[in-house]
Amino acid sequence: MTQGAGQGPEVLRTETLRDFRVPAYVHETGPYVPSTSPDKPLGAAEGEPLGAAGPGEPFGAAPGEPFGDGFPEEPDGYTPTQRDLPVINRGDTVQVAVGPEAGPAPQPAEGPGPLYVVGDVHGYLDQLIAALQEQGLLDAAGTWSAGTARLWFLGDFTDRGPDGIGVIDLVMRLSAEAAAVGGYCKALMGNHELLLLGARRFGDTPVNSGAGTATFQAAWLLNGGQKTDMDRLQDHHLQWMARLDAMEEVDGHLLVHSDTTAYLDYGDSIEAVNDTIRETLTRNDADECWDLFRKLTRRFAFRDDGGAEAVLSLLDTYGGTRIVHGHSPIPYLLGEVGSEEGEDSPSPVVEEPHLYADGLAIAMDGGVTMAGKLLVRQLPLAG
Repeated sequence: MTQGAGQGPEVLRTETLRDFRVPAYVHETGPYVPSTSPDKPLGAAEGEPLGAAGPGEPFGAAPGEPFGDGFPEEPDGYTPTQRDLPVINRGDTVQVAVGPEAGPAPQPAEGPGPLYVVGDVHGYLDQLIAALQEQGLLDAAGTWSAGTARLWFLGDFTDRGPDGIGVIDLVMRLSAEAAAVGGYCKALMGNHELLLLGARRFGDTPVNSGAGTATFQAAWLLNGGQKTDMDRLQDHHLQWMARLDAMEEVDGHLLVHSDTTAYLDYGDSIEAVNDTIRETLTRNDADECWDLFRKLTRRFAFRDDGGAEAVLSLLDTYGGTRIVHGHSPIPYLLGEVGSEEGEDSPSPVVEEPHLYADGLAIAMDGGVTMAGKLLVRQLPLAG
């Protein structure tokens, strides 16, 4: 199941969304259809036309109904939209200055190699390569140099950033290189993998969002979907994403993408959750896939009062002594972004993972889409 960087103009980032709100009614310009198949709508089965939302139908919450994906408890029918994270406009890949090359990752005398985790990448290929090199996992040529080390990506490879497909290609290549020398490189399913799969498979087919008409295509566009990624998306990328596990327990760390308890809806063991989610994607039902995407887009379940209890509900069910997740940028978890206070203050710079929920949870999304740091760290955390 497990698995080339360009340079270009500087990324232009939008200001951080302060209250995570989007209008209840969003006008879309229409689906993106690859030029290679102009006669077939995106996501349609062979010989089968796509359904379409009627004119004037709302996307998102019904009028007056609040969105809920930013909080631990959401209405059952909320629709993940732009408030999930700010959308960024950009040109090509980002030029990143790479510091002095670090030595190879330390190797134990015997047994498995050291364990590393990577937070959300979101298409920032150059930053990813630089961060992996900083930890000694890649050499100057971008080749696996960590021997028997174990590397886990926590999901969200595409959208917002300039080269999501390049990120997937790198992870797939490193999986083969690591396995050849006794290590491994593996990846988890993020909500943006579900979003990209849905946009490709279902396009503008209306789905039952529970809060008005929604489509995967519109949600993908609102959440930073990149035309260049869709242009380069191939069958082997789709197959790789669809087969990713949703969770794993390694060395006492329960690894997941999203800081939500929604995983409990899919099984009472790690194997059951992974099998259920894979089977859901295999059935290729738009409503089922939307419900899965909706649930894994929830966030902040481990923050604030009751956060430790929420973590324990997962650890007691699936094992492990600490949960490690991506999905919610650390500045949001700290309350330093997304409030009315400090409106004119610069975005905080995150240098390290965030340990919280009475020490039971580690957040790994440093906020690379907000000019933050793409975090790659060894577990257990030092200090």
